[in-house]
Amino acid sequence: MTTAVQLFHSLPPIASLPTATVPAAKSSAGARNQPASLHVVCASRKGRDDDYHATLKALNSKGRFPRKSLGQHYMLNPEINEQLARAANVEEGDVVLEIGPGTGSLTNVLINSGATVLAIEKDPHMVDLVRERFETTDKFKVLQEDFVKCHIRSHISPILENRKALNVSLIRAKEETAVRLVELSLRTSEYRPINIFVNFYSEPEYNFRVPRTNFFPQPNVDAAVVTFRLKQAPDYPSVASTKSFFSMVHSAFNGKRKMLRRSLQHICPSNEIERALGDAGLPTTSRPEELTLDDFVKLYNMIAKV
Repeated sequence: MTTAVQLFHSLPPIASLPTATVPAAKSSAGARNQPASLHVVCASRKGRDDDYHATLKALNSKGRFPRKSLGQHYMLNPEINEQLARAANVEEGDVVLEIGPGTGSLTNVLINSGATVLAIEKDPHMVDLVRERFETTDKFKVLQEDFVKCHIRSHISPILENRKALNVSLIRAKEETAVRLVELSLRTSEYRPINIFVNFYSEPEYNFRVPRTNFFPQPNVDAAVVTFRLKQAPDYPSVASTKSFFSMVHSAFNGKRKMLRRSLQHICPSNEIERALGDAGLPTTSRPEELTLDDFVKLYNMIAKV
């Protein structure tokens, strides 16, 4: 059986851990005159190094070992956490919703950047760990809950006060997944409804790759960081009903190999689908993987007129 100590000794020296380069954050004069923002990031004692020594020590203090069932992979490189905070443009007075704080390595960077952090953690042992770590600051609160089942609004509203609503979301995911979310690869099997959804509500940006050697335990693939600059409601594409729009999109992709005049015929007859495609400036033989977000919006609006 592999022990935590054996894994610890198999790790490379911290100096050899790869880092990623992040483009300089864009700024404009008077930008901080705007109300503070709420950020979401998925993934103190100031000056503490959150390298693999500190990570192993923190886990050992609770007798913990990363649980595969929870997808736990802890960041070993503190420079990556700094880059994450810069990618989200976290600044003094911001509020950050952190999903899965782990040992608190990223949390520490966020708090030191001047942000208030509300963390959601499912593992009760890690909840105890980060609660103890940040017990001396009033800029941190952790909830022991499953994020997908958590009623977050009731927890975040008192913290937000007069701040703006959520405007930036940042995730760290498998690099392959990150690329799929950002790149609109038309006419490929990677093009899916999630691409339409993401671009409908946000402006996604691939930030940087995070080599797998920066995690403990080391996963089988590299990760990447993606930010989503969320649009305000007036900037959403114009559709009569977002619910029926996305219902149409999902129906289209359910028959991905089929022409739209066949996969959407439960909405209206094929000849009317063909007419709507033509009115939208699209070939009557179009398939879902050939349409951009704007194309789907045009098609939906034409069908709505039928």
